[in-house]
Amino acid sequence: MKKILVATEKPFAPVAVEGIRKVAEQSGYELILLEKYTAAEELLTAAEQVDALIVRSDKITSAVLDAARNLKIVVRAGAGYDNIDLDAATTRGVVVMNTPGQNSNAVAELALGMMVYQARGHFNGKPGTELKGKKLGVHAFGAVGRIVAKIAQGFGMEIYAYDPFIDAEQIRSAGVNPVSAVEDLYSACQYISLHIPANEQTRKSIGERLLSLMPDDGVLVNTARKEVIDEEGLLRVMESKPGFRYVSDIAPDSALVFEEKYPGRFFFTPKKMGAQTQEANVNAGIAAAQQIIDFIEKGVTRFQVNK
Repeated sequence: MKKILVATEKPFAPVAVEGIRKVAEQSGYELILLEKYTAAEELLTAAEQVDALIVRSDKITSAVLDAARNLKIVVRAGAGYDNIDLDAATTRGVVVMNTPGQNSNAVAELALGMMVYQARGHFNGKPGTELKGKKLGVHAFGAVGRIVAKIAQGFGMEIYAYDPFIDAEQIRSAGVNPVSAVEDLYSACQYISLHIPANEQTRKSIGERLLSLMPDDGVLVNTARKEVIDEEGLLRVMESKPGFRYVSDIAPDSALVFEEKYPGRFFFTPKKMGAQTQEANVNAGIAAAQQIIDFIEKGVTRFQVNK
């Protein structure tokens, strides 16, 4: 019997696990769970005899791939896959997939929720501001960015977007103003919502050069990855612009500096929260399981990312 391992340091919701189990067992696969593990060795041991692996933000290193001698496919239940060593997987003949779009609404709702929370002063009882009439820049107009724009339109915000990989007419057809240069996005908008992946081109790409173009009361909203932020540059902007604010669903390495120097001007969730909804868990988990079955049984590679 083929085996699927669900290895999640941050577990799926129970209803999602049951959905994954149903997909696996209906196809004659055994489901193995490794939840809330605390040591890499636990993952190495659990992966030794499995044919497929479903993960969330868990690190799939070359050591894990070496230990998983029967492994054929790894599916990241979510869009980003920078936590998986693609080169090592490719060298070992292991297919890597993601589940694009399954977490998009959850991430988008969180981005707008954090904007409201910051605009209203963390609900501290003092007067805040409204989102209506404010300019929002969406940096990357993929699945999440599109939903962010749609929700923000409901707030009455004026939306701009920059994405060099999407035709301007597609952006315009969504009721959003396309900009041709990333600098124009940052100089035009009070709010910027980040949706770029973390890769060689984007790591530390959001720093002083771009953020200094934003107004003094600018708000940077990061539901992407902390690696895309140049933290030293961000801190310089926080210092030079007393009204500038940063909200993120993952704490930066310099979180203590923010706590000491910029109270009230930041908010970080306790852990990465973008996909932490029951609905997103179910959508991504079941999609991951079905993609594994389709690949092993039919050779379907639609969402393969290490081609």
